[in-house]
Amino acid sequence: MSKLKIEPSPHIKSAVSTQKIMLCVILALVPALAASIWIFGLRALLMTVICCTCCVIFEWIFEKITKRKNTISDLSAIVTGMLLAFNLPVTLPFYMAVIGCFVAIVIVKQFFGGLGQNFANPAITARIVLMLSFTSYMTSWAEPFYYQKSGEIITTSTPLVSENAPDLLSLLLGTTGGCIGETCAIALIIGGIFLVVAKIISPATPLCFIGTVFVITLISTGDITEATAAILSGGLLLGAIFMATDYVTTPITTTGRIIFGIGCGLITLLIRSFGTMPEGVSYSILLMNILSPLIDRFTVPKAFGAVKQNGGKK
Repeated sequence: MSKLKIEPSPHIKSAVSTQKIMLCVILALVPALAASIWIFGLRALLMTVICCTCCVIFEWIFEKITKRKNTISDLSAIVTGMLLAFNLPVTLPFYMAVIGCFVAIVIVKQFFGGLGQNFANPAITARIVLMLSFTSYMTSWAEPFYYQKSGEIITTSTPLVSENAPDLLSLLLGTTGGCIGETCAIALIIGGIFLVVAKIISPATPLCFIGTVFVITLISTGDITEATAAILSGGLLLGAIFMATDYVTTPITTTGRIIFGIGCGLITLLIRSFGTMPEGVSYSILLMNILSPLIDRFTVPKAFGAVKQNGGKK
């Protein structure tokens, strides 16, 4: 006689673990990391290593102090470190990057209960804190291949604030000023395709985010080249592919993800057009993170046969 094992739902479990998902994200970020080293030199690699190491250390120390289960093996801290580094200028002093790691891991992630409990994307929030705290350092970008020309870091402007917009080939290859991991569009697109094919992310949010910026820019300017440059410039691809698709801080339904992506695109355009900041991607994602619970409330299907508290059927 067989014995039945009774346990709480879910009864169907996936073999995909958090560690495997994070490993896939890390692999998807490798092309952008390689491109950043080619464009900005070994300091880009050093910045990434420092951010990843500090994020892991801060997570381990906090969980040790609070006697929580150690979670550094799930690789989420490494992903946060890479994303934070990719959102920083290569010229940023290392101690400022360490402050950003502390904000991302301890304040944004662990203070709210750890992975799965944070209301906002840790890397994005840390970038905004650094932007507000160290504005001059966070808006100083190195000229591509400066390390081949002299021993000193030569600064330049980004495509979004430059009077002479770079050609599309420069934007695709990443040979423009910008943060460490945001300049090479080809590398980011390769990473995004890998995540979609591996079924790690849904294409709904990135496509709606990027498409909203492209379509509205095309309508307002009538220039397809300028519209294409708008989606290849700044941190749009990095944000749309790797941060607007965060499992924890974004909607869980396809409809919700579409709304989330369109909202991010609209807010990004508003900040780019009327704001004083050089880029609006981080702020748009953070604002939509805050709205995610509300979006879920109106887009998650009602359970069949559920009854309201007053006794009436939904």
